[in-house]
Amino acid sequence: MNRYRRGFRWGALLLVLSLILTACGAPDEKDGQAGGKKVTLMLDWVPNTNHTGLYVAQEKGYFANEGLNVEIATPAETSANQLVGAGKADFGISSQEYVIQGRAQGVPVVSIAAILQHNTSGFAAPKEKGIKRARDFVGKTYGGWGTPIENAFIQTVLQMDGVKTKQVEDKVKIVNMGETDFFAATKRNVDFAWIYYGWTGIQAETQGVDLDFLELRKLDPVLDFYTPTLITNEQMIQKDPETVKKLVQAVSRGYRYAISHPEEAADILVKAAPETDKKLARASQKWMSPRYQAEAARWGEQKEKVWVDFSDWMWKHRLMEKKVDATKAYTNEFLPEK
Repeated sequence: MNRYRRGFRWGALLLVLSLILTACGAPDEKDGQAGGKKVTLMLDWVPNTNHTGLYVAQEKGYFANEGLNVEIATPAETSANQLVGAGKADFGISSQEYVIQGRAQGVPVVSIAAILQHNTSGFAAPKEKGIKRARDFVGKTYGGWGTPIENAFIQTVLQMDGVKTKQVEDKVKIVNMGETDFFAATKRNVDFAWIYYGWTGIQAETQGVDLDFLELRKLDPVLDFYTPTLITNEQMIQKDPETVKKLVQAVSRGYRYAISHPEEAADILVKAAPETDKKLARASQKWMSPRYQAEAARWGEQKEKVWVDFSDWMWKHRLMEKKVDATKAYTNEFLPEK
């Protein structure tokens, strides 16, 4: 799920928003299903099994039951973080690192639920590349998207495996993959890349491609951050907490349904996004469903330690402009009691 690749362009935000809204109309001008309060929910990438609970909530009428008419949209050149932070979308899908970076730049986004309890991403390489552990990165080519956090991940796991370096590029060749997918890139000039196992890893399984996968959270516990998360902005929480609560209630029902009905949930996703490969969606959903809530007492729960520890790690690696109070970057107050 290549969902981080647009980066942050906060300086140009107002201009980009102006262009988007001119072309598409503001959210409250868009047509939707009749009845209910209209709200917009902006995805972080194309529809995939990170988002299944949203489409289940829409298909099963959970949003309508809460009196909401929810438009689920995909971003163009502007991220969900930017749109939600600017109040041009009511809710969105983001990730802990983007919420923290945004808040460090004065963007008032808040995470209101963790879609997955654990980070399912990591570094992957076809078996023939011989990458069994982090130190095997040395002398290899990494295919990425030019984000500073990727270098920080590599540096952290190299150091955990006894490889000391101040500059990752001294040990690993880094190339920009652009829009090239993992499978094409690793057949060309790339040895390993950062993937989300729930999609690309499962895709490899369905295609019979054997991978070595180094899960970030198992390489260093601090990298077990929340990705993805459901977000809104501070103004929405202050001015319309009832809508936030209703939205979270419906989304929670959607993900709980996907947990207990993975095959049907996958089919709902494919119905909403017909371009999605049905076999892959079902296989991915089977893998993802038990991981939505995992060991947490309720879906969406977020822990203070995860937010504080990862924020400190980001500060250490200069991935934010200033330190933020990580405890204000998230809230559990809108989650259902059970």
